[in-house]
Amino acid sequence: MNYSRRNILLAGGAIAGSTLLGPLADKLSAEPNAPAPVPARPIARDDAPAAPSTPSARAPDGIRPALFAAALAALERHGPAVKRDRMAIVDFAAASSQPRFHLVDLAGGRNLPLLVSHGSGSDPDHCGWVERFSNQPGSNASCEGAFLTGDYYVGKHGRSQRLTGLDPTNSNALARAIVVHGAWYAEPDMIRGHGKLGRSQGCFAVGDSRIQQLFDHLGEGRMIYAAKLA
Repeated sequence: MNYSRRNILLAGGAIAGSTLLGPLADKLSAEPNAPAPVPARPIARDDAPAAPSTPSARAPDGIRPALFAAALAALERHGPAVKRDRMAIVDFAAASSQPRFHLVDLAGGRNLPLLVSHGSGSDPDHCGWVERFSNQPGSNASCEGAFLTGDYYVGKHGRSQRLTGLDPTNSNALARAIVVHGAWYAEPDMIRGHGKLGRSQGCFAVGDSRIQQLFDHLGEGRMIYAAKLA
């Protein structure tokens, strides 16, 4: 077979080219097509979830430490069902002539005390003191324990707020219509004239002049803790 000088040169160039390109082609085929991974952006301080507020362990002025500790224990016991920024604590060991319905700001440690009536079944002689509690329908007595504030409605006492009892001692609160409402017989002038407030049918009755302030403080989903501690 006869080869021309031109054919020999072309063939030699092709062989040399494939020899030189081979390692480079292998290197190119080995390069990854995907871009290099980008490190994740560190979580900035503002992106981190806020830590839950921890109520102050120190009792606000005007609330007995043992009662405040019992209220905080109830707040922990009932967990996430209850908002933890504010609550009310009712000291039924005090007479009805004393401001014993405490509106507590747990974050700031502040307390606003209000007058509140108790049920006639808890004070049958109308002496102004709670003598007993009852969870029974028809007893007209106050009941103790932790309550969850519910929705509002308009009834015979005007705007009122339903309550759900969270403990065995007040589990019938909703069925008994134990609510928070305003009342003329829970105003300070009752104390000036009679030395004590009037009685409810087991509800937390606050003076008509202060009931809206109470509603603004509590709202829905917060706790009222009522007890009589020795």
